[in-house]
Amino acid sequence: MQKHPEPRAVAKSREMQAFPLKHWFWGSVLGFGAVLAAGQVFAQDEPVIIESHGFNEYGELKYAIDAPHLDYVNPEAPLGGQISLAVGGTFDSMNPFATLSGTPGALSSSIFERMMDSTSDEVGSLYCVLCTTLEYPEDRSYVIFNLRDDVTFSDGTPMTAHDVVFTHELFREQGTPSYATYIQQLVPSYEAVDDYTVRFDFNPDFPLRGRISQMGTTIVMSKAWFEETGARMDEARLETSPGTGEYRISSVDPGRQIIYTRNPDYWGADHPMRIGRGNYDSIRIEYFADTDTAFEAFKAGEFTLRRETSSINWATSYDFPAIERGQVIKKEFAEGTPPRANGFVFNMRLDKFQDRNVRRALGLMYNFTWTNENLQYGLFQQREAFWENDRLKAVGLPEGRELEILETVRDLLPEAIFTEEALLPHESGNRPLDRGNLRQALALIEEAGFTSGDDGLLRDANGNTLDVELLETRQSFDRIFNPYIENLQRLGVNATYNRVDPSQYQARTQSNDFDMIFDGYRNGLQEGAGLGQKYGCEDRDDVFNPAGFCSEAVDAITELVKVAENYDDMAAGVRAIDRIMRYEYFMVPTYFNPTNWVAYYDFYEYPENLPEFGLGHLDYWWINEEKFEALRAADAFK
Repeated sequence: MQKHPEPRAVAKSREMQAFPLKHWFWGSVLGFGAVLAAGQVFAQDEPVIIESHGFNEYGELKYAIDAPHLDYVNPEAPLGGQISLAVGGTFDSMNPFATLSGTPGALSSSIFERMMDSTSDEVGSLYCVLCTTLEYPEDRSYVIFNLRDDVTFSDGTPMTAHDVVFTHELFREQGTPSYATYIQQLVPSYEAVDDYTVRFDFNPDFPLRGRISQMGTTIVMSKAWFEETGARMDEARLETSPGTGEYRISSVDPGRQIIYTRNPDYWGADHPMRIGRGNYDSIRIEYFADTDTAFEAFKAGEFTLRRETSSINWATSYDFPAIERGQVIKKEFAEGTPPRANGFVFNMRLDKFQDRNVRRALGLMYNFTWTNENLQYGLFQQREAFWENDRLKAVGLPEGRELEILETVRDLLPEAIFTEEALLPHESGNRPLDRGNLRQALALIEEAGFTSGDDGLLRDANGNTLDVELLETRQSFDRIFNPYIENLQRLGVNATYNRVDPSQYQARTQSNDFDMIFDGYRNGLQEGAGLGQKYGCEDRDDVFNPAGFCSEAVDAITELVKVAENYDDMAAGVRAIDRIMRYEYFMVPTYFNPTNWVAYYDFYEYPENLPEFGLGHLDYWWINEEKFEALRAADAFK
């Protein structure tokens, strides 16, 4: 491997000039601080190297280098107790990185720390955790991470730069195909400069944006463990590499239960990014075959915190004795993170869904209004955009920078993108079948070449019926999906609803063997290279792109987003993509919940100043031991 010797930093981060110049972790004065403060001008042939404790692609860092802890945590939070949660379905692996084989257990990736960590009260900032600082030139042609020398894996062995390089090579060779290809191209060379310094050199043809963030969020696994066991990263298995995180796997009962316990020798207990977090002694995950069984188990106290997703439960079922006695709290928490873009996903790899009129016709048969009011107790909002957030959601007609971006791909887009307002979900009436939408759907489906036969089924010019199977595995969705299937049948679609077991569902979706599924896309407040993995043509068969969506225009705008010079440009590009994808209608938009529904036994506590993004129940909540003992004495839980 080619080596790239480089002198240590000759200048410090411009962001750091505004902060007290002492290392977050060492408390010693940074070299060259006085020189920087004095405005020293370096020789033109001497490269300016930025060194910082954190990184933000577009903006300033909120937390100074000497910040004692995050603003939203309780630094005095007591340690102890167990949080217990429920998960539906099953699992047969504890390897979260084997995405194409096996079903990984819940939280199985949580034992691994990343080089840098994000916060829940700002957008896009990353701060050193496994590193002390990072260094990079202004052209971001490479990044150097200066590692802490006190990080240990849960088995007590030290973490070094050689573990970082080894993990990077695992992802290059055995990671998800789309990611492996991307990382091979992004990072042509890399090396462990010494035991506690690692360097990654970037392909000059790749955009500057996303380079450092990509490598800053890399995880680290133990080289020694893989070499001793001969394990592969892409295979399903119950044994896994030790991590450097607060928790380690304590016990595993495949398909039934997982327990994680705090590592008593966790290296980062006093790290400013970790103070007030990871407050439980253990995390217990209970698996249940269906949500009804899980809910009954919660009522009986078999687990003690439940994130509710069922509107019927939230509206009608929280009247059991523990609620009435005040032993269980039912509460809604605000959530600023964009909700997952869920809906009925068309498999765009199939010929039957290539005509947009067909997709629009099928979508018109979903009745949000009636479903929400009669089956979901009016608790949801109708999803309009892929980014359901004011920063990134396309609204009205395109204008300003968004319009400029769309003009660059005008020849790839229909004129309606420029002349019609961003597509919104159709409106429906208060009857299960909206007659007006049925008439519109019939007109669209006829325009697509289908006619209705004597048996009421739609047929194309060759006499083939329009067969559509909705594949699902969760029983709790039956009451929501069946009315939609009935409406499709009224349209003349040979529609079926097939609920299969989790293993069959996973096998079929991983091999793209489906017509429609209820799925979605996880989008964030800051987008970059990951857009291609979710919506790009090159990776249309990737597990992160369930629809197999592909658009040359979106691909081109994604490249612009990657090189955006500021957040506003990035946001304008995302709004343009949102507008195009809503028009393409490769997913029937359904509903979202703007809050978190949570029920918990009244011994959990959390900070008063909860951050904007994320619930944090596994992060910065804690247990009040006195309340816990009182509830246990009252036999409130098991």
